[in-house]
Amino acid sequence: MGGDGKDGYYCTICGGISPDQVKIKKIVIDGKETGIDRLDWILLDVYRRNFGNDETITDELVKRVRQFNYIPTKKMAEYRAALLREFKMLRPDDIRLMEQQMEKEVEPRA
Repeated sequence: MGGDGKDGYYCTICGGISPDQVKIKKIVIDGKETGIDRLDWILLDVYRRNFGNDETITDELVKRVRQFNYIPTKKMAEYRAALLREFKMLRPDDIRLMEQQMEKEVEPRA
């Protein structure tokens, strides 16, 4: 992996994103396992903001997921349902674990 924190990290072979920098979690959407990049970070971000109702939570989840992932317009309802389901499955232990993992990821590399 090449680059640094200032210029970003990239694959020294192809110039694309380095495989260890991809943070994809798979969830079931419309009966199919689907990879969502940075889903743990997105779930944690929305959780920390303490939005009040399911509609607002879902809107915020979709807004953030679309920053890193393509959501087909025809499948929007299925994505919304799946993202809210994932959010509602979060437990305090999950939150602590995700926070610990993210703290490790931002620590400077030697």
